[in-house]
Amino acid sequence: MKTIFGPIPSRRLGQSLGIDPIPLKTCNWNCVYCQLGRSRPMTNERKEYVDSKLILAQLEDALNFHAPGEIDWLTFVGSGEPTLHAGLGKMIRMVKEMTDIPVAVITNGALLFLPEVRQDLLAADAVLPSLDAGNANLYRKINRPHPGVPFDRVIEGMVAFGQTYQGKLWVEVMMVSGVNDSESVLREIANILNRINPDEIHINQPIRPPAETWVQPTDDEGLLRARAILGDRVRIFTFPDGHFDFGSDVDVVEAILTIITRHPMRQSELEQTLQEWGKEEIKLALEKLQASGRAQIVERYGVCFWSAAISYFPDLEKKPS
Repeated sequence: MKTIFGPIPSRRLGQSLGIDPIPLKTCNWNCVYCQLGRSRPMTNERKEYVDSKLILAQLEDALNFHAPGEIDWLTFVGSGEPTLHAGLGKMIRMVKEMTDIPVAVITNGALLFLPEVRQDLLAADAVLPSLDAGNANLYRKINRPHPGVPFDRVIEGMVAFGQTYQGKLWVEVMMVSGVNDSESVLREIANILNRINPDEIHINQPIRPPAETWVQPTDDEGLLRARAILGDRVRIFTFPDGHFDFGSDVDVVEAILTIITRHPMRQSELEQTLQEWGKEEIKLALEKLQASGRAQIVERYGVCFWSAAISYFPDLEKKPS
């Protein structure tokens, strides 16, 4: 199993080398906007899903392959929820011994109520948890959590972490049109954010294929409303700048699959990444990718995205004939 991917362009972390410590889709949430499809089934069990030594060995190889300056951040970002890996804290500390490149963890924050998870994340340079709702009902509607991570417990964990963490605490709010972009909802979220006291509040939108077809990004009015209500710490992110890097992979299909399993790509992004090839070679590579049976095309917002075939999008499920 290849656990390292990229670097890929990140809206918040520049050229980010991804470290994926869990199999697709190991998660205790089942978010309506998730770009990796639905979680089937959800899990809330912490264990060593992937051998930590394997992950660190593959990371060392990737660091040796890339020249200084090609990587801005090393990011633990799973095909689901990275804090479910029981060895996460040890891996973060060992990565910090390997390199001076800063380490980030992108997490839903659902397990921060556990003291051991908060301890695991203390060594990271940045932690980016999610807060998409200001009340339990909306939390269940958007994030569709495992029963073991109720809303009050999640908020208590984030507040406790914010009181002790010394790195960059950047809380993400994923804004979905007509769901969490109204004034009343944003004021509820603002009240909780005041308790968490993050360094920054990151407003994101579902720009990649959401699990549910009805999910739409908020509009400009919603973004302005969020900035006005959530305050001066708000940063609004749209499309990232940068380029996808296939690393040391010789087989282009395997290289593409390594990325799209964690990060679906627009066909235009794929073609741009492969632009050093001729048009016919690009066409053949995409045909080979589709023929492999390990990739699928998901259409959202009138755009075709390439995703791993094992990602479950219910609207693509084949109906019995």
